[in-house]
Amino acid sequence: MRAVDVIRAKRDGQELAPEQIRAFVSAAATGAWPDYQLSALLMAIFLKGMTAAETAVLTRAMADSGKVLDLSDLPGVKVDKHSTGGVGDKVSLVLAPLAAACGVTVPMMSGRGLGHTGGTLDKLEAIPGFRVNLSEAELRAALRTLGCGMLGQTAEVAPADKKLYALRDVTGTVESIPLITASILSKKLAEGISALVMDVKCGRGAFMKTLPEAKALAESIQRVGTANGLTVRTLITDMDTPLGRAVGHSLEVIEAIETLKGNGPEDLTALCVRQAELMVELAGIPDAAAQVRAVLDGEAVLDKFRQMVEQQGGDPRVVDDYSLLPTAPNVTPIPAPQSGFVADIDPYAVGVAVLALGGGRQTATDDIDPAVGVIVRAKRGEAVKAGEPVFEVHHRGDTGVREATDLLRGCFRISDESPPEKPLILEVLQ
Repeated sequence: MRAVDVIRAKRDGQELAPEQIRAFVSAAATGAWPDYQLSALLMAIFLKGMTAAETAVLTRAMADSGKVLDLSDLPGVKVDKHSTGGVGDKVSLVLAPLAAACGVTVPMMSGRGLGHTGGTLDKLEAIPGFRVNLSEAELRAALRTLGCGMLGQTAEVAPADKKLYALRDVTGTVESIPLITASILSKKLAEGISALVMDVKCGRGAFMKTLPEAKALAESIQRVGTANGLTVRTLITDMDTPLGRAVGHSLEVIEAIETLKGNGPEDLTALCVRQAELMVELAGIPDAAAQVRAVLDGEAVLDKFRQMVEQQGGDPRVVDDYSLLPTAPNVTPIPAPQSGFVADIDPYAVGVAVLALGGGRQTATDDIDPAVGVIVRAKRGEAVKAGEPVFEVHHRGDTGVREATDLLRGCFRISDESPPEKPLILEVLQ
């Protein structure tokens, strides 16, 4: 099959046949087509779109381009959760041990941060010794022993996705709903799960800025996941303000542990509880809400987190001694210029501030400093007095401090009246 014929068909708005889509994916995995032809078809898809049927075939072909795990020998329904990414989103660190402590089998394949959003793997690696590059045997051992394992994508998993994403990143074709859908779900299908809780973030701190954009992606993931045999529950959640108070890897690990101890921020706790309930429901465990609340109120979930850290080579003492985590030597407050209520915080600016401090990546190969970050001392809707800190900047010497503090001083607004409440969970698709 000639690449040029497939490119022309999509360029002209035609629906691609399954064999054309499979040829494209196979070529991406094997190098049978040159990059310029792969890129040309990506641009045609970006401009002309794909039907749900085309996207479903693309997703399955990308999953089948590499190793697909078979976890059927392990007990229970295998349920994962995925987020499109946001500022302060450390939900996975809470959710994996919480759902596992409720009896769910959770193989959780996560990613790294790029740009203004943090990645789950980077947060986990802030824990001394924690390994995310698990082999299949190690993942199976973790799932059988603990009910959860948190790992990154290996070279064997969906290699076509790795190639195509790298090309999308440099050809201006990232923001395509069919391509985003296939990229996310191909990796989930390859990890051997049968159910997925999907969190599509919406707002200034998310990749989908508006509710219509977020809903279109959520509906695509719902349809394509179902077509490929996954049971999917998709939430659309607010990312127009940072989630929780901590932004930055080590700081977010601490906040996740505090949430497991019952001391987490209200918004983070509420989102973790709702997603855990959905995971428990998908696993077929009765009385999901009561089960999740009982586990979160007890000691079992904290023990599960300790065991998970130890199982993956990390130091479980971090649960009780935060000084074992990377710590920034300098802390600078950003004070409120007047008394009142915090009416708005731009999460994108907070994320970029952490990036400036060295806590994120401009490119995929950049090193990060897990110790630096920002604590939101006064969240949207909270009262603050003039001179009290709105933010606390954790930094290493002068690195990025001027840029970060300038961003933070300009990203919030104080008003005389408390702003109206905004829902955290905007919609749940079932």
